[in-house]
Amino acid sequence: MSDKNKLQWLESLPGLSSLIVTEVLQMADELVFAQTGKHLDDIQKAVIQGVWQGNSYQEIAGEYNRSHSRVRDVGYRLWQILSEQLEEDVNKHNFRSTIERLYTVSPQIINVASNHNFNLCSQSIHQSKKENPLETEVNYQDLGTAPKISYFYGRTNELETLFNWTLTQNIRLAAVIGLSGIGKTTLIKRFIDLYSQSFEAIIWKSLKFPKPLISLLNDVLETFQIKNSNSNNFNQQLDKLIKFCQQKKCLIVFDDVQNLFFPGTFAGEYQNNYQDYKIFFQMITEIEHQSNLVLISQEQCQEMTSLDDELYPVQCLKLKGTDEVGMGILKANNRELTDRESWSKLINLYEVNPLYLQYMSSLIQDIFQGEVAEILNETDFYLTEDLKGILSLLFDRLADVEKKMVLELSKQDKCCSRNDLKELLSLSSSDIMSGLQSLDRRCLLTKNQGTKTLFGISKVFKEYLKITQQ
Repeated sequence: MSDKNKLQWLESLPGLSSLIVTEVLQMADELVFAQTGKHLDDIQKAVIQGVWQGNSYQEIAGEYNRSHSRVRDVGYRLWQILSEQLEEDVNKHNFRSTIERLYTVSPQIINVASNHNFNLCSQSIHQSKKENPLETEVNYQDLGTAPKISYFYGRTNELETLFNWTLTQNIRLAAVIGLSGIGKTTLIKRFIDLYSQSFEAIIWKSLKFPKPLISLLNDVLETFQIKNSNSNNFNQQLDKLIKFCQQKKCLIVFDDVQNLFFPGTFAGEYQNNYQDYKIFFQMITEIEHQSNLVLISQEQCQEMTSLDDELYPVQCLKLKGTDEVGMGILKANNRELTDRESWSKLINLYEVNPLYLQYMSSLIQDIFQGEVAEILNETDFYLTEDLKGILSLLFDRLADVEKKMVLELSKQDKCCSRNDLKELLSLSSSDIMSGLQSLDRRCLLTKNQGTKTLFGISKVFKEYLKITQQ
């Protein structure tokens, strides 16, 4: 590969803080095809993926039911091809570091909206990009409170959904909600890493300790370099921001939105000091503009359900765990965790929640020498103190009616109907309906559909209540 072609290839790589396996496979496939005229076969993909994730040839052979010698031979040939294409020595020991170094050789390589195939989403997105080029220049950006992503697994469908909402359908207000640790913030940051060049302005604001909205608007306007002559006039500041969102394609992210809401009440009820946020969110949906506001929250705010979605472009994504994400979290610790045949049980037991699995991985490494099967044999279920702390905060946010309902549901061996709950708790139909809806907005409720709907609660939360509240 000539220096010119090598630079062109590098420029086609996605602008990410950390490459992921899907994109590396696509990259390797193009290089192998350029050399051999053939795409990667299943065993070649297994070698690329395994080596990228730090696995030995022996581990790859065991996972994919191939002989060690076969995997070794396939790997040797792959490194030959990649070495010839990249014109430098590539082997199983330096493969990952080589690719990561090559893609950072020049700041000009970050060009995620170009018409290339190194994209983790589906072909429909690639086609959309080709028909409607989305490249632009990010002139205004503040990601100071956004996290840096070290690992990212799966979520292809969720990323495609966000792409469609923001860059195809122009959904002006979108929310990503889910339990703490499920990966909401990581998903949105990953989306920005992939598609930052599709926006002219990007800003990320954490509401972990919420400011009055007027102060936050002033910060946003300052980032967008908008003259701020009257920083205390809420209406004027809001008008300036809306006009900017009409002129530019902006992406504004508010994280930890649940902190705007009253604890101890039904989900999504704004505290008195933050009622103006509700007005702001409504205006974002009601006024015509080309920008997007994305809310990240553990609770669904009222604006996501009270507005007519046929008139106002509003969408809500309830994020759940996936086996791919769970397995990826455990593989990040694969040099210390053993008993891979037990991983699926551990993942399902803790509801494929990345944060829960990280806590359990640390415990297994510290106390059980990395042997997953040993902790599963010793106890049916265990909650670390860190995990108890998270679940305690969640319980404290519930309204009294919700607390009564989850405590009762934690005692039941099976799901309950609305009538069951009314009889068990002596609550009115109104209280039952309000409580169920609020628990659903917190992503705590499970529903079994049949001749009648039966309700339960998150199994990790259920175990927490059994241990601490009864």
